[in-house]
Amino acid sequence: MTWRIPLSVRFLAWLALNLAILAVVFGLLVRSEFRFESLIAGSAGERVQKVSEVLFGELWSRPRSDWTATLDRFSETYGIRFTLLDDHGQPLAGARLEIPPEVLERMRTPRGIGGPGGPRRGAPPEGGAPQRRPGFAGMRGFVRAGTPPSYWVVVPAPLTPPNSGNFEMGRLVIQSPTLSGGGLFFDLTPWWLAGGTVLFLSVLWWVPFIGSITRSLGQMTAATEAIAEGTFEVALNDRRGDELGRLGGAINRMSARLQGFVTGQKRFLGDIAHELCSPLARMEMALGVLDQQATGTQREYLGDLREDVRHMSGLVNELLSFSKAGLKGKDLALTRVPLRELVMRVLSREAPEDSRVQVSMGEDLCVDADPELLARAVGNLLRNALRYAGHAGPISVQAVVQGEFVLLTVSDVGPGVPPEALSRLGEPFFRPDQARARESGGTGLGLAIVRTCVDACRGRLTLRNRQPVGFEAEIRLGKSR
Repeated sequence: MTWRIPLSVRFLAWLALNLAILAVVFGLLVRSEFRFESLIAGSAGERVQKVSEVLFGELWSRPRSDWTATLDRFSETYGIRFTLLDDHGQPLAGARLEIPPEVLERMRTPRGIGGPGGPRRGAPPEGGAPQRRPGFAGMRGFVRAGTPPSYWVVVPAPLTPPNSGNFEMGRLVIQSPTLSGGGLFFDLTPWWLAGGTVLFLSVLWWVPFIGSITRSLGQMTAATEAIAEGTFEVALNDRRGDELGRLGGAINRMSARLQGFVTGQKRFLGDIAHELCSPLARMEMALGVLDQQATGTQREYLGDLREDVRHMSGLVNELLSFSKAGLKGKDLALTRVPLRELVMRVLSREAPEDSRVQVSMGEDLCVDADPELLARAVGNLLRNALRYAGHAGPISVQAVVQGEFVLLTVSDVGPGVPPEALSRLGEPFFRPDQARARESGGTGLGLAIVRTCVDACRGRLTLRNRQPVGFEAEIRLGKSR
């Protein structure tokens, strides 16, 4: 017994595994101390530090009167704002910024590095050796503050060159309206790589699973469409361990039972038609004998009776044709059939000499079909066209090659059929005009016989109205090599 796992359970399990992978990736980020402030750590922090060193290197080489112009040039280059403060937070050069309290808090330095209350510039601590002059002390955090909110970075840095005799500490404040900071604060490249990796892993995880489901659904859709068209030889994969496997097995069993029902029905109709042939033939013979001995009034009644018997004989013959074509099935051996020769033979039998039937196809065009069944299908189509549209104009029979197939069409310029009846054409005993009298219409088996014959030849029949007027029947058959 096959162990089946419900499709809902598979979806949930697959989702749980996907989330577990994402959780592992996120856990690795957390273990690496991933925080909001760490956005400017690592390579981003190094960029800020390097830009600060380049900036102060240029400031040290210029008089203080030129520092504002230098800071403005850097601001224009990066699209952010630079300002320089002294050790007490007073502006020295650069843009005049209203610094939020949160940023001022980050500007405070520990006692003993030149902050308020610490030793004076270059002064040694009491009773000790002179203090070592620090260089760039690193960033004092990354703050989002102000109205409207901006992003702020504070970089403690010496205002004088390291080798100068007068050491003075300052603060470089960088303000940006965006998180990227002109590419200085936040580098999007690692985030794009991380997002792309997550997306790639998700696609790699889900596409095969979803693909297997949609592939199975597509096969089932094609199978049910074929069953709806009367083709019952379908075989779906029923070995899947979920609802789709169960559904595939149900469709296989349904198609097999429908095939049995349809075949049994056609065999039953054929047996009945065959059994009715003999008594109908005897009735026609008896009516012929009675006609020789009947008077004038009796002959009139006998004529009506004979017409009824002939109509019954025609119906029985069409039932035989319908059942025989259906019982031959898909295992029928197809042969090479010269199409024009077959059409001309059928035309000479079905169409009177004065009928306007135009034939257009190549002399050497051949198809793979059963000659008898294809001739019967073409004959029925010509008979229908002549009966219902022969008075309206010429009837066209043409064939064209389309890839590996040949399209044989029989078209007219008659009234066509109601659009709502198109889908039912080809059903046994269905006639679009329900008010049609027996004298003006057939038995309703003509197009059903055509469809059955075309299916047995492994072709496809398409029936449609033409625009602006007319009706067209198209038979698609395999081109003979």
